[in-house]
Amino acid sequence: MIERILRKSVDGERISADEALELLRCPDLHALGRAADEVCRRLHPEPYRTYNIDRNINYSNICAAECDFCAFFRKRRDPDAYLLEREELYRKIDETLALGGDQILLQGGLHPTLPLEWYEDLLRDLKARYPQLNIHGFSPPEIWHFHRISKLPLREVLQRLKEAGLGSLPGGGAEILVDRVRKQITRGKCMTDQWLEVMRTWHELGGRSTATMMFGHVETLEDRVEHLQRIRDLQDETGGFTAFICWTFQKSKGDENSPYFRMGHVPTVGSFEYLRMLAVSRLFLDNIANMQSSWVTQGRQIGQMALFFGANDMGSLMIEENVVASAGTVYHLTLEEIKEAIREAGYEPRQRNVFYELIDRPPQQAVTAAVS
Repeated sequence: MIERILRKSVDGERISADEALELLRCPDLHALGRAADEVCRRLHPEPYRTYNIDRNINYSNICAAECDFCAFFRKRRDPDAYLLEREELYRKIDETLALGGDQILLQGGLHPTLPLEWYEDLLRDLKARYPQLNIHGFSPPEIWHFHRISKLPLREVLQRLKEAGLGSLPGGGAEILVDRVRKQITRGKCMTDQWLEVMRTWHELGGRSTATMMFGHVETLEDRVEHLQRIRDLQDETGGFTAFICWTFQKSKGDENSPYFRMGHVPTVGSFEYLRMLAVSRLFLDNIANMQSSWVTQGRQIGQMALFFGANDMGSLMIEENVVASAGTVYHLTLEEIKEAIREAGYEPRQRNVFYELIDRPPQQAVTAAVS
């Protein structure tokens, strides 16, 4: 049964939700990895694997929602609640550009009082100051929150943000796209259909985005497959997702770091389960071209192994990351370490942007330029 499903996927046939569930129950990690690697090589026969350079800038940690898994968010009156000043934003962006970055990932909480105009003014300011910079900003829960507090149609909210300078949409806040799970772990945050509607509308406006999954907490294997199915269905409809990224729930120091973290009792899943989920995602999501490694949650070795389990991208240099770090995860890699991990896997490291366009010079051109 497993062999038949894997061969079907490797040969380019679409597998069903029931077949994906069978694969998630499969204990043969090597077989899953081999099949996912074959699919990845079929989709990406090129001799390189990619990475990007950007910075996660959390403009605020103030949030009206309550997510039991989040050690980062604060209530408005908490002593350590913040809203970044523009000068601090400029400093962070200047550092990113100096390191060769071309993008920032701009996200915050669901701020209870900031109007839509505040976000428009921020985007216009940043695009005027940094016209070369892509702003990969505002997760679907944030966008839905803007729509709700502004009392404006969702399409109008997204159109206005796009006109103000929003370049692409991150897939954050998906967790597991099953309402039963979402209701169990969060309050005051958009539900599954609302998350998907934000993405659908953004894609209809010509925008591109990523899709994500945070797994390994209260969900079942069936829930994970339903999540993948919802993502694949929307991609069939719009074609707007550039990549898929999955990572495991992180809890290591959350109880100590945040009074709001309430999932310390949930046992964590390890690297075996991460690699299995990544491989099955590559086999099932046949209409999403790119899969990212999550070395920031898994570390260098497993992040590198992901390149043999369906990932064709090492993700970001991650100049700054606050949300996962607030839960105690402290993996850090330098740019050279990311490149070396790709080389050790047998590929050339190449820098790309959020649209998966290469933005560095090919190695031979770089050598020629250096010699001349």
